[in-house]
Amino acid sequence: MKRRLFTLLVAGVLTVSALSGCGKSDKKDEKTIKVAASATPHAEILEQAKPILKEQGYNLEITVFDDYVQPMTVVESGEFDANYMAHIPYVDSFNEEQGTHIVNAGGIHYEPFGIYPGKKKTLEEVSDGDVVAVPNDTTNEARALLLLQDNGLIKLKDGAGLTATVNDIAENPHKLEIKELEAAQVARVKDEVAYVVLNGNYALSAGLSVAKDSIAFESSDSEAAKTYVNIVGVKEGRENDEAIKALVKVLQSEDIVKYITDTYDGAVISFSK
Repeated sequence: MKRRLFTLLVAGVLTVSALSGCGKSDKKDEKTIKVAASATPHAEILEQAKPILKEQGYNLEITVFDDYVQPMTVVESGEFDANYMAHIPYVDSFNEEQGTHIVNAGGIHYEPFGIYPGKKKTLEEVSDGDVVAVPNDTTNEARALLLLQDNGLIKLKDGAGLTATVNDIAENPHKLEIKELEAAQVARVKDEVAYVVLNGNYALSAGLSVAKDSIAFESSDSEAAKTYVNIVGVKEGRENDEAIKALVKVLQSEDIVKYITDTYDGAVISFSK
């Protein structure tokens, strides 16, 4: 009888221990922030935020994706807590097209869009039939076309804005061929075309500096800085979660602003509200 009672007591202790262990594991999971990001500069900036968040009791897990779609879908599904890889127009466009519910938890930085030399080194060298490579996703293609327009290479139809496509080109005096490619592929054809128009992060990935290597770029005091600020994206309803607020606060902190300023030579600019 005593032996049976002892066995029951041991089993009870083990059960309590197991339950206690599960509780600790769940608590640890609650302190983990899983973020999907583009490699450059997003994941690099997040790496700088990791030790700061660690001091606040948060374990930041960063997963790098090489496209713009998966970081959105894994946040929508709840697999990840947040993403840091895109600007507001892209997020809004994706939500509309895919039926997702990603919202802005906080603006972090702005990446000036630039025209970079390919076979031609200056815009003055442009000639009839030159090929210009641009991103093919809705918002970034429009942004590229607007930059080409600002530099006198094309003229868009009146009213063509953040949804402009090649079909909105009203005047093309040099009969430029606009080559539409997935954003990650644009820099790879640099040596095959006259010019490429690049997102800031893909320019960085290709080893290009907007300040040193581009022929023309969006000014830092332009409306584009507000329009194209890169954000921490979360599923609607989670923007006020304590962990998300902690993440955004650190990414907007003076330490991270200094890192961005010192590291990216104007290719990445901290966003100020």
